[in-house]
Amino acid sequence: MFKRRRINSRFFQKLIAFSLVAGISALVPKTAYAVCPICTVAVGAGLGLSRYFGIDDSVTGIWVGGLIISLTLWTVDWLSKKNWKVIKKLSSRATVGLSFLFWVLLTYPPLYWAGIIGHPFNTILEIDKLIFGSILGAIAFTIGVFADKKVRKVRGKQLFNYQKVVFPVVSLTILSLVLYFYGGYLYGLN
Repeated sequence: MFKRRRINSRFFQKLIAFSLVAGISALVPKTAYAVCPICTVAVGAGLGLSRYFGIDDSVTGIWVGGLIISLTLWTVDWLSKKNWKVIKKLSSRATVGLSFLFWVLLTYPPLYWAGIIGHPFNTILEIDKLIFGSILGAIAFTIGVFADKKVRKVRGKQLFNYQKVVFPVVSLTILSLVLYFYGGYLYGLN
């Protein structure tokens, strides 16, 4: 009645090995990153959900811009821990600029080639909605990161757990809601 499936033992061994490595690495404490991985995952999840639910590209762009800044800061932090001579010769601003350029070039050309960016009627203020939202999202995410650092400097400690995550994500969420509900006024300015 039922056919017995033959289990691919090689695949099963790889699955067990991956599960063990993932489980052990979850138990080992990690050092703090400039922008934590949870924040990056939260921003990425917001991006995926907004595209899935058909939310306007300008709002989706906010999350794209936030994700690019998050990945840029994370990459700069990772590169600063490496002892590469090339990275040590660059100033911190040059490292941030090159990392940002890397992530922008990794993000926008595929979106252009897929036809998501570049449609003549998908604009706000003569700028593509996704790029417009990305610029605003990058600014909002940066403000959230600086607000977290300022609060930590003034208070000498964090106000609550996961403050480093909450500040940037809340700034992106507030901007998303404002643009979603009041962004329609920008369409008439073209």
